[in-house]
Amino acid sequence: MSREPVAGIRLRRSLRSGRVLVGGGIVLLVLFAALFAPWLAPHDPGEQDLLANLLPPAFLAGGDTAHLLGTDSLGRDILSRLIYGARVAMVVAIFAAFFAMLLGGAMALIAGYFGGRIDWLISRAVDAWMSFPPVILSVILMVGLGVGLFKVVLAIVLVDWTRFCRVVRSEVLVVVSKDYIAAARLVGFTDRQVILREVLPAVLPLMITLLSLEMGIAVIVEAILSFVGLSVGANIPAWGVMIADARNYMYQSTWSLILPVLAIFITVLGFNLLGDGLRRTLDPRLLQDRRVEA
Repeated sequence: MSREPVAGIRLRRSLRSGRVLVGGGIVLLVLFAALFAPWLAPHDPGEQDLLANLLPPAFLAGGDTAHLLGTDSLGRDILSRLIYGARVAMVVAIFAAFFAMLLGGAMALIAGYFGGRIDWLISRAVDAWMSFPPVILSVILMVGLGVGLFKVVLAIVLVDWTRFCRVVRSEVLVVVSKDYIAAARLVGFTDRQVILREVLPAVLPLMITLLSLEMGIAVIVEAILSFVGLSVGANIPAWGVMIADARNYMYQSTWSLILPVLAIFITVLGFNLLGDGLRRTLDPRLLQDRRVEA
């Protein structure tokens, strides 16, 4: 059977998964808000109105329909800042997770395929790097790198490539032991051809699943970094910045604290549901277990 029909079968199976549909729908909704923020946001996210600060949402007493989700301590529209904050979250989630997957996946393929001293060196490097708490290591890197969206992405990549490397390496070791890998070598495939044509396609579903899960992790890490002032500038709306601003007025304006937390929660939930759904539909071992149970 060619790989095209297999890919089509896996795609149709994924689209029938409730987790994939719900998680993918949430992710697409957040991505849509990020891409079309200038047209969706009712106000400029940096526009201040000190005479209309700490307004509650429009559906509560004292609310104003001009500000559907209320305003913050500087009179900035919360809905507009949430929409623009999705831009920061999605940029970090997509680019940080993708480059962490590239780096970690490449190291895993090299370590798992060649084994021996190369595998030992890479595995020890992963063990040493993962001995540091991830969030603390991200903060340390940001202190050294400085503030900026690109530097946030770089810090997350430098910290989280080890997640991909450790998990994917284990899968590569299983794949390399298969008979068709030995057959590929016997017919004259080079190491590069075996890795790219045989090993990589076999571990790609796992890498895609880890990618979606890593996106949720990246959103949380960026929110933590922006909360402590180590992510984007204070003039750029981000969900972590909104939480940091709202903590001083959490008793007078509880909604200004709850709403960005809810945005982070829903976004991460979407990535986690998508990742879990993809794992259940793309992992051949889980599918085989279900057939055995049936």
